[in-house]
Amino acid sequence: MRITIFGAGAIGGYLAAKLAMAGRVDLSIVARGAHLEAIRTAGLRLIEDGHESVASVRAAAQAQELGVQDYVVLALKAHSLAPALDQITPLLGEGTAVVTMQNGVPWWYFHKMGGSLEGTRLQAVDPGGVIWDRLGPDRVIGSVVYPAAEVDAPGLVRHIEGKRFSLGEPSGEKSERVTRLAEEMVAAGLQVPVRDDIRSEIWVKLWGNLSFNPISALTGSTLAAIAADEATRTLARIMMLEAQAIGERLGVRFPISVDRRIKGAGDVGEHKTSMLQDLERGRPMEIDALVTAVQELGRLTGQPTPTIDSVLALVRRLAIERGCYLI
Repeated sequence: MRITIFGAGAIGGYLAAKLAMAGRVDLSIVARGAHLEAIRTAGLRLIEDGHESVASVRAAAQAQELGVQDYVVLALKAHSLAPALDQITPLLGEGTAVVTMQNGVPWWYFHKMGGSLEGTRLQAVDPGGVIWDRLGPDRVIGSVVYPAAEVDAPGLVRHIEGKRFSLGEPSGEKSERVTRLAEEMVAAGLQVPVRDDIRSEIWVKLWGNLSFNPISALTGSTLAAIAADEATRTLARIMMLEAQAIGERLGVRFPISVDRRIKGAGDVGEHKTSMLQDLERGRPMEIDALVTAVQELGRLTGQPTPTIDSVLALVRRLAIERGCYLI
């Protein structure tokens, strides 16, 4: 099985190291800069459970060096996907599956969903439908990523917690291709349930991200602080209820209550969200995949989103002023 992980940062690097050390697949990664050079020189180093291991990984700067793959795992952020299409397409053959590991609403959301919105292309995450046209939604295997990891130094990934990567076909079927991939990931020591409704699981993770991420960026607060403060907790709750109404109109099943989801976020502790970390480091923020796309889904379903609209306006303006928004 030939697998390339495109975007070998924290999550991509963690997954690559686990698959490489299992030794069962023909694994490659596409990386860049000092990270790439370190991996080529000394291997991909992984710190997990206090122990450091080194994985021998084929690493390339240009995807065309690697040839056609059976699976391409896209482990880069949503806003980096369209600019990378010229690099990704040489990896794709007639039967290549593409595993999307981006946070937020995926560009393929309305593929094989059925109903009046079937085939709708979401402008917030795929302006002009470019990704849809060039990658093709039939290739997609959806994913929800739960591990936390960080790149501590070039070529060195530190695993913090979590081993679950949920997978699912947009159609809900348990196909041979998703089952085979899950088996290889499980053999590498990961937890990989195959879901028959990956969209509902995407929504449960998105539910917290669409509220806590922008609120944290606007206030500089951690998850625990937002959940503990009555005003910010109430703001997050209102945003989440607006999103829940949209999701339910789209047939999503929310297995937990909004208050339990908020408690879960608060229990994470003094953790800065990814959006706040990106703001502090001057990097592009995941505003469109996490918030703008939910606003767009509200428009498509006729569901008002007044609080989401207000928070989105503020966090987008902040990101523009700080040079952290890709226009």
